[in-house]
Amino acid sequence: MIKKQTGVLTKMSEKSLSAEFAKGLWDENPVFRQLLGLCPTLAVTNAVINGIVMGLATSFVLIFSSLVISSIKKLIPNQVRIASFIVIIATFVTIADRFLAAFFPPISKSLGPYIPLIVVNCIILGRQEAFSSKNPIRRSLIDALGMSAGFFLALLALSAIRELLGMGTFLGIQVLGAWFRPWIIMVLPAGAFITLGVLLSLALTIERKTRR
Repeated sequence: MIKKQTGVLTKMSEKSLSAEFAKGLWDENPVFRQLLGLCPTLAVTNAVINGIVMGLATSFVLIFSSLVISSIKKLIPNQVRIASFIVIIATFVTIADRFLAAFFPPISKSLGPYIPLIVVNCIILGRQEAFSSKNPIRRSLIDALGMSAGFFLALLALSAIRELLGMGTFLGIQVLGAWFRPWIIMVLPAGAFITLGVLLSLALTIERKTRR
């Protein structure tokens, strides 16, 4: 009887953790549902490689800062918790920034100030305050992985559409033939707003139809 109850609890826990991860992909997607982190989302997604690198850098910072904050949350005085979170986040941002500058200088230069600005990304600080500082390490890790995956996929979708329509390429490889005339607007700031608006409209349409 005890073994049966333990098995049921384990299954419930696994289901809960999978739901925790999945919420970042859709229900609480940082970009398409919460409209967070829009500054880098709009600024760097004119090329797929930029979107991928920004997504990976943000994921690195979010995952590791969540692990650290969840591990030491009881040691952080409530009065200085936000300042402490920022220091921890800034540490991992610096690691990501210096790594890119050392090993991928062209990409680091292309992304400009947007890697250092991860420090003030609402997604990261928001998850630390709302989740990691209140939950155990395992749940915090799953939450960070889900939110990171959702943000990464959003940047990938935006950058793929903009590069394909704006230059006819994907990761710098020519995909559309000579017949295609690039839509220059798609690699300009206006193209970022247009693409995001269309994708947000699509996400809302899917949500309404699935809830009927």
